[in-house]
Amino acid sequence: MKNFVSLLISILIACLVLFIAIVSVQNAELVYLRFFGLESARIPFGLVLAFSFAIGIVGMAILQPVWNFISSGKSRYDDDADFFVDDGEY
Repeated sequence: MKNFVSLLISILIACLVLFIAIVSVQNAELVYLRFFGLESARIPFGLVLAFSFAIGIVGMAILQPVWNFISSGKSRYDDDADFFVDDGEY
């Protein structure tokens, strides 16, 4: 099962890289990046897509272990004695 998931992830990444290559060839013009009033130098659209894709993959690879660490912590509702109401109290 683990090999199958790895294969699917590899196919997905290959398709995304192929998509970036096709779109960048069709849109071979230079673009500006504007963020909070700052403007970058003119760079090819395909390069912007490739950098965005790479930053997204690396960012998620970093965030997933952090999310797993946070979700593995003890919940405040793990203590059943405080969560359930005893019928004898009413």
